[in-house]
Amino acid sequence: MKKLQDLLKKEKYKKIKFKVTKTQHLTIKATINDVKGDFILDTGASNSCVGFESIELFKLKANKSKTKAAGAGATGMVTQLASANHLKIGTWKFVDFNLVIFDLSHVNEALRQHKTKEVHGIIGADVLLEGDAIIDYAGNYLYLKKL
Repeated sequence: MKKLQDLLKKEKYKKIKFKVTKTQHLTIKATINDVKGDFILDTGASNSCVGFESIELFKLKANKSKTKAAGAGATGMVTQLASANHLKIGTWKFVDFNLVIFDLSHVNEALRQHKTKEVHGIIGADVLLEGDAIIDYAGNYLYLKKL
């Protein structure tokens, strides 16, 4: 794996450690608008999101949205949108970052039932695509290319 790390460093990728929970979720620390939080790293989520309860925590300016969200076990969920945010994962930064806001209680309830730490949100494919993400499952590292 050392060769992979060296190659990615030369290509200006940032290396970020993630954890695997006992529920097999990949979790990562991220900062939104200078506030740290815990997030699930989800390659199947089209957009990054946070729960309604985190609007004030992350200093979000929530706007109404006509889009309905769907996820594991839930469909037709009401959403809001927060634009022009700052995201930082490790030393990787994404300025002018948009977030979907919706009810994450079903996600956190499932985590609680498995006695796993709750999350503030989900880091989705929007971020992974923006950062040309590479996930090293063996080493538990996410690599994001410097913007």
